[in-house]
Amino acid sequence: MSKTVKKIWNLVTTVLVAIVVVLVLLLVGARVVGLQVFSVLSGSMEPNYSVGSLIYVKDVDPFELKKGDVITFMMDEDTVATHRVVEIVPDENDSGVIRFKTKGDANKTEDGSLVHYKNVIGTPVFEIPKLGYVANYIQNPPGMYIAISAGAVLLLLVFLPDLFGKEEKTKQDENDEKAE
Repeated sequence: MSKTVKKIWNLVTTVLVAIVVVLVLLLVGARVVGLQVFSVLSGSMEPNYSVGSLIYVKDVDPFELKKGDVITFMMDEDTVATHRVVEIVPDENDSGVIRFKTKGDANKTEDGSLVHYKNVIGTPVFEIPKLGYVANYIQNPPGMYIAISAGAVLLLLVFLPDLFGKEEKTKQDENDEKAE
């Protein structure tokens, strides 16, 4: 490989590796600092959280929440939602239990059921627009297979020059020995 091609190759692979590292840090690295990551799949909280955004949620003590706070919670076993608290409803029978009446900012009506305090995951701290599309795509087939394949190809691209470089050096060493 010529020096110019090698420099271009190194630049391209460095940029690709940097993009992958940034994506991994944004999608997985947040968990290291105690944040959970969710994709926004509906427009119920627009304009605050746009469809396709990636939101980062930190743990919160449900008893410290107040009216107007935005919470991320489990609606059921498979569904996570992010809505605003419009009312805190204490349990009539147990003073240690509270529920939240919630509503999406873009929704005209409040949610149909109350959110039990144990279903509160946390409160969003920031979002990255459009990255939720990428996260959602690579978490499900076929996007997962494409991401794994792209990672394998990227590894090959990074190490390919070294493999060919050694072969060229070996041939050059043999030629040098013959010349002597």
